[in-house]
Amino acid sequence: MIDVTDHGRVRELRLNRPPANAFNPALVAELTKQITAAPAAGAEAIVISGAPGLFTGGLDVPELLTLTRDEMRAFFRAFYTLLREVAASEVPVAAALTGHSPAAGAVLAVFCDQRVMAAGRYKIGMNEVQVGLAVPPMLQYAMKRLVGPRQGDALLIAGALVTPEEALRIGLVDAVVPVEEVVPSAIKWAEGLIALPRAAMRDTRRTARADLAAQFRDVSEASHDEAAARWFGEETRATMRALVERIGKRGA
Repeated sequence: MIDVTDHGRVRELRLNRPPANAFNPALVAELTKQITAAPAAGAEAIVISGAPGLFTGGLDVPELLTLTRDEMRAFFRAFYTLLREVAASEVPVAAALTGHSPAAGAVLAVFCDQRVMAAGRYKIGMNEVQVGLAVPPMLQYAMKRLVGPRQGDALLIAGALVTPEEALRIGLVDAVVPVEEVVPSAIKWAEGLIALPRAAMRDTRRTARADLAAQFRDVSEASHDEAAARWFGEETRATMRALVERIGKRGA
């Protein structure tokens, strides 16, 4: 589910779970494992990429709807662990957004150091509200850290998806390039950082991102319980099932 390619000292982790690179428990576990293992294997920066035209479709809603409450609690715990590993990674992490990046795709991206997105008719955003999910405080913090409180509130409350150009304008992404240049651009950015004096760059980066990593200190079992309870809420389940039905009709 993850293709690993080393570009010198930069390790690319390419999501490879067709058709949509959607996050299920197995993909979350494998990506977490690879992010944790990369520095120990000698990587000095990480690029997370996807397929041309699609970074990830977000959560694998059809599969997740089959899980029990305890299994969903474990999934949310694992997903927050993934985000914490990205936020607190000892090496820089770039999101190479090779296409559509809704929901969990945008969530993962905002915890990275850098976001390079493909130009074109793609969308990015935390559209959780549109599919019946409330956005947890730590995810709201990460979004507003990039785009500012007022813009962040507007995007989050509406569950808005925006174009690459709009995402660049508001600061949600850092660069927009042709799709074939997304991964090379992210690698070039990473190479620029690791060419700097190592200790100075890493120490400055760690303190600069300390507020982001700190968001995970107060995450408790109660937080996972609350997330699971919301997932099993009547409104959320109905909205999710309707979403799955629409996707099924489009694919039929």
